[in-house]
Amino acid sequence: MSKVLYIKANIKNEGESRTFKVSDSFVEEYKKNNPNDEVIVLDLYKENIDFLRPEDLGKLFGPKDEESKKNPILKYAYQFAEADKYIIAAPMWNLSIPSILKAYIDYVSVTGITFKYTAEGPVGLLNDRKAVHIVSRGGEYSGAPFEMGDKYLRTILGFFGIKDIETIAVEGVDVMGVDVQAKVDAGIQQAKSLAKNF
Repeated sequence: MSKVLYIKANIKNEGESRTFKVSDSFVEEYKKNNPNDEVIVLDLYKENIDFLRPEDLGKLFGPKDEESKKNPILKYAYQFAEADKYIIAAPMWNLSIPSILKAYIDYVSVTGITFKYTAEGPVGLLNDRKAVHIVSRGGEYSGAPFEMGDKYLRTILGFFGIKDIETIAVEGVDVMGVDVQAKVDAGIQQAKSLAKNF
């Protein structure tokens, strides 16, 4: 049985997010094909993820033991490390990811939990995991040098040791005259197909 962490990062009201229409379809199909797996939904806006404060730094860099698992500052890092698979649903914002997702990543990037330092440099601790990034973008950005969201997520996940990463991008949804529903429907079909073997 696998533990799947479904991370949602979009401020839009329920039913309005094109990203979530695709990611929710992915999760629904995944559950159909993996009924015994545990899917944990983590909506970052509902969690009220905040920026780290100076007083939090000691906890991040302090000892990692049974006592530290009870610390609210470290709970997201431990939860992230305990998962086997990750579904990250976040639209492109200003060429990157929503700031709340970056704030969350600051909570999970913790030495001794998701990576460690060695004499040869940092080493990820989350090997043999897989992730999918589901994103909607107003324009066509795949392969563009200024697309920073997917690049960043692939880089930071790779830093943690996660190398098996897929991306489902629904692009051009804010272009005038585009059939947005057709693009979302195509994204849903791609998501359902990928979810069967995720």
